Amino acid sequence: MALKYAAIKVELRQVELKNMPIELINISPKSTVPVLQLDDKKIIDESWDIVKWALLQNDPDNWLGINNQYLPEVEKLVEKNDYSFKKNLDFYKYANRFPEHSEEYYRNACEIFIGQLELMLSDKDFLLSKNMTLADIAVFPFVRQFSMVNIKHFRQSSYIRVQRWLERLINTPIFQEAFTKHPTWKTGNVEVYL
Repeated sequence: MALKYAAIKVELRQVELKNMPIELINISPKSTVPVLQLDDKKIIDESWDIVKWALLQNDPDNWLGINNQYLPEVEKLVEKNDYSFKKNLDFYKYANRFPEHSEEYYRNACEIFIGQLELMLSDKDFLLSKNMTLADIAVFPFVRQFSMVNIKHFRQSSYIRVQRWLERLINTPIFQEAFTKHPTWKTGNVEVYL
């Protein structure tokens, strides 16, 4: 979404994680996705670093705020997201692989973060501002995953503001365009651009 928003033309190469192409392994020994190879051959292989790089190239709607004012607060939010919520989310999504606790236990652990987001949305439509910022884009894909584990429970939950916020973001043209499915890339395929 950040690359699309920043109007940075990139060639997309949709890969299968079970069958990583050698071209990916050659540029990123970590063999994780996403990976962004810049024209100067520099590699950025962390999604958060790709997002920040893209917005520092072009930020037309000021997602970073004036003089990047939102960045410190967003970094804290992303840290919570990545180091506690995402870990709990993986347990929740795959509760059958982690029988030490119930799905409900893992969901409750996730809801600590969801509850914090609900409070952040108590007086505005987006997490940090009345307008969309980097915070919204950084966190919402994971909240979307959370909602999809048990959509019925999520829709019946008391997180009304989070539900509205998530729906608003899912319905943005930028999300619809950025999350289009593409065929798996193979050497020699016709190039596909974002």
